[in-house]
Amino acid sequence: MLPEGIPTVTVTGRFLTPDGRALTGQIVWRAPALITFPDQDVIVGGPVAVPLDATGAFEVTLPATDAPGMNPSGWSYSVAEQFAGVTQNRVYQILLPAESPNVDIADLAPTDPSTPTYVAVRGDSAYEVAVAAGFVGTVEQWLASLVGPTGQQGVQGVPGAPGDDAYEVAVAGGFIGDRAAWLASLIGPKGATGATGQQGAPGTNGAPGVVQSVNGQSVAAVVLTAAHVHAVPDTAPGAPNGVAQLDATGKVPTAQLPASGGAVASVNGQTGTVVLAAADVGAATAGHTHTAAAVGALATTARGAANGVASLDASSRIPIAQLPTVTGRNMWNPQALGFQAWSCDPAHVANPTTVKAATVQRIYMSGINITEATQVNNVVIFARGWAGSTAVPAARFYAGIYNESGSRVATSGQVSSLPAAGQLSGTAAGALNNHIGAVPIALTAAITLQPGRYWAAFLLSAGSASDFYYMHVQNESPSAPANFFLGTTFQRAWCKDAQTSLPTTLAQSAGEVGLDPAIMALAMV
Repeated sequence: MLPEGIPTVTVTGRFLTPDGRALTGQIVWRAPALITFPDQDVIVGGPVAVPLDATGAFEVTLPATDAPGMNPSGWSYSVAEQFAGVTQNRVYQILLPAESPNVDIADLAPTDPSTPTYVAVRGDSAYEVAVAAGFVGTVEQWLASLVGPTGQQGVQGVPGAPGDDAYEVAVAGGFIGDRAAWLASLIGPKGATGATGQQGAPGTNGAPGVVQSVNGQSVAAVVLTAAHVHAVPDTAPGAPNGVAQLDATGKVPTAQLPASGGAVASVNGQTGTVVLAAADVGAATAGHTHTAAAVGALATTARGAANGVASLDASSRIPIAQLPTVTGRNMWNPQALGFQAWSCDPAHVANPTTVKAATVQRIYMSGINITEATQVNNVVIFARGWAGSTAVPAARFYAGIYNESGSRVATSGQVSSLPAAGQLSGTAAGALNNHIGAVPIALTAAITLQPGRYWAAFLLSAGSASDFYYMHVQNESPSAPANFFLGTTFQRAWCKDAQTSLPTTLAQSAGEVGLDPAIMALAMV
């Protein structure tokens, strides 16, 4: 809505086909590119496209073309009719003076094809003609002068007899039938389509697309000044309140520089041809090297060094590698048992009453949280019965690591030989003889895991259903405590069946959580 204070004119109209059907399309009103109204602190710009409604009618309210104080002034609207099915749409000019706040376009638009451009020009009003002819007084007084005395009422004539309607005339003329039959008889056969008329000549203001105004000027011969294009006049260089000009060397002439504050009398107490030494200005001699200690600073080598200072990472935080270990004193952690990280502390898991064999072609995923940069080269699974590849030669295995987004970051490739569990030197007979313990599966290369959440993956890709028994958290149910999370979804224990190798990506949303979670760890051996 335009601000108050800008006079407007509401234009209405309706467009129909010769047989009374509503035309479809729009009317585009174009004013100068930008119109400034200083008193209202607003700038108006852009064309206004007004669509015809279902009845072929439209209504639009626009600034008056004689609004006071606007810049530019003295312009008219360019009206472009864009109707479907009309072979030659028109473009013409219209003035919308404020003294006529409501107008119909049928009173303004041209109808003669030979004169397609029409500008509504206001003529003198009857009152102004009367004043020019000598009348003295206000508009009200002039209007009152037009009212003469009331004349005598004339004698009322005799009412005439009602005449016959058209149907009655037709019956009297010999038509046989009721009124509906007579109305149907008035519709003649459809005539043949007429020949297409000759294309009319373009209007004097040019076809649509021809320039209508330049920088707000809508005259035939446009003359632009420097101000029109926001440029500096060519008379400004070197002139007062203008701009500095450059000489042939590309420098400002001395005459255009400000006056000097006076000649230098002395420099640091010296006169004549002055040559200052380092001591004259309290500086060190050339070639002198200052150390950090000499200026009371720390050396750059102290950042992140022992007995130095902590450095900050790209997020302005101290890297976790420079923080003290957050594990409480005298507590069991993965490193205390030879691992770098694990899915859970096995000592906190109740001993399952039923042994569990790895399902062939099922990938077991165990979540591991990494809090600082950690290098690993083995995935380790806690076995409850694995006699080694010598005893089970047909078994084939894969191990790997996936990041939180499900992308594989490390793999062992297919492994055909693994040592029996529980065979480390010093293992008690109960674990040694029953093949219970850690089974490491080497990765193809060591990897440094940055802080984040990961899954260790284990797969028995070939073999039988009783080849490999694993230690597990006994809870073969979707309600396994490992899958208790909030915020970003991270299932610490899940699996994926029907897999013969480790795919490059795995989606936890496509996995299964109803399994007994495997106990796994990562190691650097």
